[in-house]
Amino acid sequence: MKPTTIIQTAAIFGTIAVGIGAFGAHSLKPILEASGRLETFETAVKYHFYHSLALFGLGVLAFVKPNWKKLGLSFWGFSLGILIFSGSLYVLCLSGITWLGAITPLGGVAFILGWLGLFWGGMIEKKNEI
Repeated sequence: MKPTTIIQTAAIFGTIAVGIGAFGAHSLKPILEASGRLETFETAVKYHFYHSLALFGLGVLAFVKPNWKKLGLSFWGFSLGILIFSGSLYVLCLSGITWLGAITPLGGVAFILGWLGLFWGGMIEKKNEI
């Protein structure tokens, strides 16, 4: 995975997080409060932001440590986590389709795999240094 691709993906996800967060805070707030989904929506936005920033950091790391070839798992874990975890919560909040809550944990697992991928990439590099 090219560092520029990772950073550009982070920029796109970050832009979307700002837009969705602002839209939710202003235009959707009455609807989300009425449905009791404001806190769920805010959780989706928080995780979306956190992992957009994690992707940015991953891209910077890929520039600084070009020999760390195993960062792809982190990229895909963070990206799929945003799409599945935050995406399912956004749709749940706006549509009321409650079965979407059943797939949200899959996004959480993707986030975990992303963080473990970062650990694994560091471990493999550390082994190569020895």
